[in-house]
Amino acid sequence: MSGGVDMSGGVDMSGTLRVGIAGGGAIFRNHLEAYRAADEAGREAGQGVEVVALCDIDAERAGLLAAANGIGHAFGSVSEMLAWRGADGRGIDVISVCTPHPTHEAVVIEAAAAGVHVLCEKPIAIDLAAAERMVAACERAGVTFGVLFQRRFWPAAQRIRAAIDDGTLGTPILGHCSVLLHREPEYYSATAWRGTWASDGGGVLMTQGIHYIDLLQWYMGEVVEVHGHVATYVHGEHIEVEDSAVATLRFASGALATLHASTAVTPSLGVQIRVTGSTGASAQLSEFPEGTDGRVDVWAAGERVATAPDGPTWPSGLEPNVDLATINGALIPWHRAQVADFVNAVRTGGTPAVTGEEATTSLRILLAVYESSRTCRPVRF
Repeated sequence: MSGGVDMSGGVDMSGTLRVGIAGGGAIFRNHLEAYRAADEAGREAGQGVEVVALCDIDAERAGLLAAANGIGHAFGSVSEMLAWRGADGRGIDVISVCTPHPTHEAVVIEAAAAGVHVLCEKPIAIDLAAAERMVAACERAGVTFGVLFQRRFWPAAQRIRAAIDDGTLGTPILGHCSVLLHREPEYYSATAWRGTWASDGGGVLMTQGIHYIDLLQWYMGEVVEVHGHVATYVHGEHIEVEDSAVATLRFASGALATLHASTAVTPSLGVQIRVTGSTGASAQLSEFPEGTDGRVDVWAAGERVATAPDGPTWPSGLEPNVDLATINGALIPWHRAQVADFVNAVRTGGTPAVTGEEATTSLRILLAVYESSRTCRPVRF
């Protein structure tokens, strides 16, 4: 193992976890701040978390970011970062993978081989075989593997999950997921890998919609059939992937759900996820503007409908179209929550809230929408 890792029981509880971040792009800041929050929370108990290294294929950028953020070591490759050892002979214990989607597999497999625990940004990968190889590599190495779906940590999201578990909603029978977002052309042109099948793996479903597909399947259960269509209506001059999609989903329980998603909406209408259960009760989660905390805006149980217990679906006076930096900044508290959960899993040898295997589920669903659209046939699992 590269760090203070004991395969039989997680990390030495008296030590400080050493973290390396792979990738200095837009989401780097969220991971850095989340680990520093975990460090602050754990220091008094002697369970610190220190970001000691950063790597990026642009070694100069890595050096500048490391210097600006008080990170002691910067590298131009994952291999160099994994090979690094401190004066005590220890390397990093955890790697955060913040690199472009298609590179996730190589980073995760190399980290697992080095005995380093892995927290990976979504999507886990851009094809199912790669995701399965990543999960298998981490299982063989005995390292903890988590994937970022920080919206699960919203109190509102957990309130709906709890209402399913405690019987208030009963077994989900109908679901709906609406992802109607705005993106300027500059969003796609700002980064060379965005908007291509080879480098991004897909459009609105892969990059934005996957967060909400994850929530939908977390509520509704195992998907057994997907029938969908994708199209590009607005951003065709800038991308080769879809900017819009619709699908119907059938679940192992017999439940049904609809999905529609787009980045061609002006102004943005944000996200709504609605679940109706076998008791007849319904609950809806909304995120508007994008990046703000989800809230339950419909709670219908018994004989009453509370249409806005946590605020209306579309509060007036707010700017609906939000830039990426603002969205990422607003999500930092929920990165903190998921990183805290992951760090605890590493320390205790437990299971993180979102495992690599769990993250493969949402990828499988959205890839089935693409396949169904290509073949004009439903995809059955």
